[in-house]
Amino acid sequence: MFDDTYKEVKSHTTGIYKEKGSKFIAYSYPVYSEQEVKKKLEEVKKLEYSARHYCYAYVLHADKSAWRVNDDGEPSSTAGNPILGQIQSNDLTNILIVVVRYFGGVKLGVSGLIRSYKTAAAIAISDAKILTKTIKEHYEVDFKYPQMNDVMRLVKEFDLEIVNTDFRIDCNLIFAVQKSKADSIVEPFKKNHELSIKYIKPI
Repeated sequence: MFDDTYKEVKSHTTGIYKEKGSKFIAYSYPVYSEQEVKKKLEEVKKLEYSARHYCYAYVLHADKSAWRVNDDGEPSSTAGNPILGQIQSNDLTNILIVVVRYFGGVKLGVSGLIRSYKTAAAIAISDAKILTKTIKEHYEVDFKYPQMNDVMRLVKEFDLEIVNTDFRIDCNLIFAVQKSKADSIVEPFKKNHELSIKYIKPI
């Protein structure tokens, strides 16, 4: 069975963890683009302007195809990867977690750093409301006025979500459908040779 759902955090949360005087503050945000990631990073840096490190990880898109980690001067793989690990273990996407560190005067060592960044990120996630969303595909149907009843009957039969319509000259309708159900729903449209239907990428 193809899994066509994905999970996001609903809104911004924070998590605070302290270890041997060092303070780790995690900020989690729902984000949908690298531009948003940059903007949120700048916000955190302004808010926590005297912190020593701003380490982060993010994952984008329903298929989790874009991701990145940054240790921001901490020893390699002691910050970004533990943060990413928490995102992945909670199966989240469209999320940025920034963990800022205030140094407490005592070195924590590799294992101490990994534990601290991981725990701060975990606390931020545990405070978040998690939303489960459905991957949807968009299809465009072109037809003439006489086919209007046929098209609207199929829309009603399958309870389709209409994204856009344009009935000015020829008729055009765009609908969204759950990815796993798309094939069975598109087939009846294809059988009617008076219409044309094509898959389009959502804008």
